[in-house]
Amino acid sequence: MVATIPLTSLSHGAGCGCKLPAADLLPILGQLAVSDDPRLLVGAASGDDAGVFQLRDDLALVQTVDFFTPIVDDPYDFGRIAAVNALSDVYAMGGQPVTALNLVAFPLARLGAEVLRQILEGGQAAMAQAGCVIVGGHSIDDPEPKYGLAVTGTVDPSRMLTNAGAEPGDVLLLSKPLGVGALTTARKRGEVSDADLAVAVETMVMLNATAGRQAVAAGAHAATDVTGFGLLGHVHGLARESGLTAEVNAADLPVLPRALEVLGDGSGVSGGGRRNLEYAEGFTVFAADVSEARRRLAGDPTTSGGLLVALPPERADEFDGVPIGRMVEGPPGAVRLL
Repeated sequence: MVATIPLTSLSHGAGCGCKLPAADLLPILGQLAVSDDPRLLVGAASGDDAGVFQLRDDLALVQTVDFFTPIVDDPYDFGRIAAVNALSDVYAMGGQPVTALNLVAFPLARLGAEVLRQILEGGQAAMAQAGCVIVGGHSIDDPEPKYGLAVTGTVDPSRMLTNAGAEPGDVLLLSKPLGVGALTTARKRGEVSDADLAVAVETMVMLNATAGRQAVAAGAHAATDVTGFGLLGHVHGLARESGLTAEVNAADLPVLPRALEVLGDGSGVSGGGRRNLEYAEGFTVFAADVSEARRRLAGDPTTSGGLLVALPPERADEFDGVPIGRMVEGPPGAVRLL
């Protein structure tokens, strides 16, 4: 019989917080050759959520891959969260997921087949909810468990969303609250309850399918999903690629219960969150009256976060999200946290 071992005890990071730091990764990616194939509508150069490859005038493939270390101890929930997180990249492009491949790194001898089965069942359940079919996958033996999926979707290029089309005056809206990184970190340290964690899990397993459809229908100019680089990192990417500056109102950021508390006392602050804020200092101006907890919230590594959408102000009420700021003329990629 295999002993029960908390999944998070085997991971050096948690969820999207285990991403390589943006400050280290982006310069490396910038040195790679960029494809000049005209069918590649969106590639790695723009740092968007997924690649888009055109097949015909009205059809393109949307392709993405995402996997990470456990963010919760429950195997089924871990599987669901990882799957929903991977699907979000397709929704952020205005696409519809079609098929997926499992990616598994797992210490089978240590954790046992039952734990792996539950992880895969969780992923399968989330994919089924999205109408996406898992067609296979790949696994390796690894002392640190990891799970995720490569997802392929479709999109009409004329209705595709990217992170590059925001316009001055657009309202920025966010479809999910922030703080999951803080709560999962604090739970790992025993500072919050299972009930507090359950609220975070409920948020992470919520599909962004409706948000994606609403963004397209409302004529969104740009969109991205908020994950491991934190809100500031993803706002920066959208602003940079759109050639604009973003103004974000710290007091308007939607937040999960207790997240500000654990960010304020430090028990919910992760290494990834500290790295995100260090990176953000290069492009963010922080207003003096923004509290330390709110600054940390804006840099908190998010797993399976919401869609961040730039919409014309007259159509903002067509999207079920919280207005958190606006796009303005200014240095490309600059962010003002007010």
